[in-house]
Amino acid sequence: MSVLTAPLKGVLDTERAAFGPLDRKAPPTQPAPTAVAVLLAALFLWGVSRVAPATMVVTGALGLALGFTLFHSRFGFTSGWRQLVAVGQGAAIRAHMVMLGVATVLFAVILATGVGLSGDPRGYVNPIGISLVVGAFLFGVGMQIGGSCASGTLFAVGSGQSAIVLTLLGFVVGSVFAALTFPFWTNVVPQGVPVDLRAVFGTPGALALSLLVMVGIAALTYVVARRRTPPPVERPPSARGIARTLRGSWPMWVGAIVLAVLNAAVLVVSGQPWGVTSAFGLWGAKVLQWFGAEPQTWAFWQVPANAKSLAGPVLADRISVLDIGIMIGALFASGVGGAFLLHKRIPWRIAAGAVVGGILMGYGARLAGGCNIGAYFSGIASFSLHGWIWGVVALAGTWVGLRLRPLFGHTNPKPVDSLC
Repeated sequence: MSVLTAPLKGVLDTERAAFGPLDRKAPPTQPAPTAVAVLLAALFLWGVSRVAPATMVVTGALGLALGFTLFHSRFGFTSGWRQLVAVGQGAAIRAHMVMLGVATVLFAVILATGVGLSGDPRGYVNPIGISLVVGAFLFGVGMQIGGSCASGTLFAVGSGQSAIVLTLLGFVVGSVFAALTFPFWTNVVPQGVPVDLRAVFGTPGALALSLLVMVGIAALTYVVARRRTPPPVERPPSARGIARTLRGSWPMWVGAIVLAVLNAAVLVVSGQPWGVTSAFGLWGAKVLQWFGAEPQTWAFWQVPANAKSLAGPVLADRISVLDIGIMIGALFASGVGGAFLLHKRIPWRIAAGAVVGGILMGYGARLAGGCNIGAYFSGIASFSLHGWIWGVVALAGTWVGLRLRPLFGHTNPKPVDSLC
């Protein structure tokens, strides 16, 4: 049952879009959503140019490319962890390692040489402490209940999966609550220290160690597979030849490489890597201000960098620009690929799971200093030890989340299933 072409019946997984056998032809292009996406992209980039420098406009264009890539590769973060834990299928995890490996090599060169268009580029190196562990665990649970991760939520919203709008709403609510409880996690809970592997081992040593760990993880997935006999991976229908670039499913390894290159480009252009979830708290705070609340008085929004973001327009915020670009890019990709479809009926348990999962992810991401993108992908590529710890703890959260999924109308993979 396709989550994009059929009514929702107990399953909504943004990265598990099983359309059927690979030999099915891709559906025809949908002119209306494609045209709307082109118009929105033009207005979006124009709007950014009115309030931010040219580098931010390029960042917005990279966001469009990220959304396009995420949709066509259906790159599985949420489903990748679920498939490994549930049935031992490690194909998506191996794609993660390809993505991380390419990004790590590119980040090593960029960070070592200082090449950047927005000053000296800086990676994401965050503290290791209690809040990291709690936040990553909550995120791991939430992404299985909600059926999506941070990046998956954005490209699913853009491609018409209306139930995931509830997940996005939950993300915003959870992020606002995390900002409200910021003093507890900074003043009461003991703080950890950041660990930059480049500072410990030097750039060559940190790179070699990181790549060695990635190879080891990829090898471990084959060991797990031999013990579990996982189902095959099934991809959605696709156009053939060069047309596959615009219409159809990309191989996972292609999506992995393109995402790595785009993340490196974001680092060069904007001065920092790709992130997602910090924008959700900003959007929530802006909404509260519209209704007369004063989140600017909260301790979180009095931190200078946060205060600057709250005082400025949304289109001047780097992460917001990337997020909006992802949604528009996914809208264009789904329209060109003939896969845009709004779900009109959402079972109440699916809706509840989307909201609860979103809240857990929004809150957890702020505690952990990032999500599957900012902490896991960009953190590891930045040689931050917190990225590896985030991934391990989120995997533990996935194990718990799998056991909670049936309560919210989701099914789990079985050994006889084909997965994508």
